[in-house]
Amino acid sequence: METTLKALAEISPSFEIIIAEDGSKDGTDNIAKELAQKYSCVKHLHSDERLGRGTALNRAFKYASGEFLCYIDVDLATDMKHLKELIDSLRFEGFDFSTGSRLMSQSDVNRPIKRDVASRGFNFIVRTLFRSKLYDHQCGFKAFYRKPLFELLDSIEDKHWFWDTELLIRAQYNGYKVKEFPVCWRHGGLTTVNLKKDVIGMGSQIIRLWRQLYVSGFSKKE
Repeated sequence: METTLKALAEISPSFEIIIAEDGSKDGTDNIAKELAQKYSCVKHLHSDERLGRGTALNRAFKYASGEFLCYIDVDLATDMKHLKELIDSLRFEGFDFSTGSRLMSQSDVNRPIKRDVASRGFNFIVRTLFRSKLYDHQCGFKAFYRKPLFELLDSIEDKHWFWDTELLIRAQYNGYKVKEFPVCWRHGGLTTVNLKKDVIGMGSQIIRLWRQLYVSGFSKKE
């Protein structure tokens, strides 16, 4: 928490940290509760039930009050030295969304080979099917301008791991400006991803979104 607080304090004197915790069974809820009691800028959103990553993020963003909203994985896999660039992309560069990338040529990444291969395969399929200009749609290090985000938020149907990808695809589909930049990223070992199960689940979500955008003829911002 101190690392995050220090990084944010160097960017802005006014900020809030929301810990979106849903149905944890490893004591994370107690840690989050203690942090919220210790720091006035920390808010803890708890759910007894597992909401899914996407639903938890939606809930947190709708609870947040800031103009610039961002989220980072709790294990700080992405080096926090990149936080300023993440937010400044919106504040000063005119982008609507910004995201860190583990798959650009300049990225400095260390993670298990199986996950790296799966990630590259997934992102290649997404880039090809949706004509996306991004290399990494799933990095847990993203920032959003409030208005563009909320214009898309309710159209995102995925409740779990595909949430990031669906948001970025819909953002590009609707003409929003998205910045992707390389980051230093280290595997934290805290992920709850079930590789086989989630690959199948995300594959079905790719098909669902492709049909909606290119077969069913969904209108913009729907």
